[in-house]
Amino acid sequence: MDQAVKDEVVKPVVPTAPAKGIQVTDNALKRIRSAMVKENVSPEQGGLRLGVQGGGCSGLSYNIRFDTQPRERDRVFQFGDVRVFVDPKSFIYLHGMTLDYHETLIQQGFVFVNPNSTKSCGCGSSFS
Repeated sequence: MDQAVKDEVVKPVVPTAPAKGIQVTDNALKRIRSAMVKENVSPEQGGLRLGVQGGGCSGLSYNIRFDTQPRERDRVFQFGDVRVFVDPKSFIYLHGMTLDYHETLIQQGFVFVNPNSTKSCGCGSSFS
């Protein structure tokens, strides 16, 4: 038997739990950074606010905007130099989701990949 094969350690595959919190892809981070510069939002104090509000085709809709600072009860997620703020009520609906950014010939924009969503409409910004 070859020595390299004999010394190789086989590790069992352990399934990973879904992410608790908010994840942001590299594509989304690039777009957030460039928009923060354009909007004069300081990364040291400000950040991106993700939220959920009532309304939209499916009952709830996503809200995304810049904010100058986190609020008192916000959950703050750090991705290098980008901070993401989520209020406690919105976090109930957003925990485990991933914010992505897609750019195609037809459209471009942020995409919410949310495992808590049971249905969504064609616009992509409304869910239940």
